[in-house]
Amino acid sequence: MGYMVNLALEGRPALVVGGGKVALRKAQDLLAAKARVTVVAPDPCPEVRALALQDRVAGIWRAYNSQDLEGAAVVVAATADEQVNARVAAEAQAARVPVNVVDRPALCTFTVPATVRRGDLTIAVTTEGRAPALAGVLREELETHYGPEYAELVDLFADLRAQMLGAGWTGARIRAAMRELYRDGITKAIANGGRPAAEQFVRARLAL
Repeated sequence: MGYMVNLALEGRPALVVGGGKVALRKAQDLLAAKARVTVVAPDPCPEVRALALQDRVAGIWRAYNSQDLEGAAVVVAATADEQVNARVAAEAQAARVPVNVVDRPALCTFTVPATVRRGDLTIAVTTEGRAPALAGVLREELETHYGPEYAELVDLFADLRAQMLGAGWTGARIRAAMRELYRDGITKAIANGGRPAAEQFVRARLAL
């Protein structure tokens, strides 16, 4: 059983070894985390090359070598060559760099859950790498249930929390109030009328 963490990668170097569609997706996920991404691949797909041309990633178009690990905060191996993936995993672990090898949990020091992102809200599903297809199906279900209004909900609750703390509310009182707002349907108010409707919803229920 793994211990789930949320890595803070903003501004930190991340290495992706591989240049295919899977590597592209991993690079995009790391970019979403605001990491500084380098992709190493001898023959990357056009989409990966485009990321480099747009200066979104640093592209090194050759085979992987050990020096590529230097300074990396995290490494993802996503090649079609099992020997290369195994080598990346072994060398990363020897260098004490967290490494993920796509679809090979036995070679990983961390696995990546299936995620639903709504702004700063992230909902994760993991099967410890045993049944990734199931994790994908569950993610699709979550995507239909948790719509874009949840991104606004996080922003609203963050602002409310700051106001409540400024007014001297205790942590327990804040949690109780936000729980009540959620259960009373504030997400529906956001979905129907955006932030103005949500703020009116709050004013009708709380004295701030």
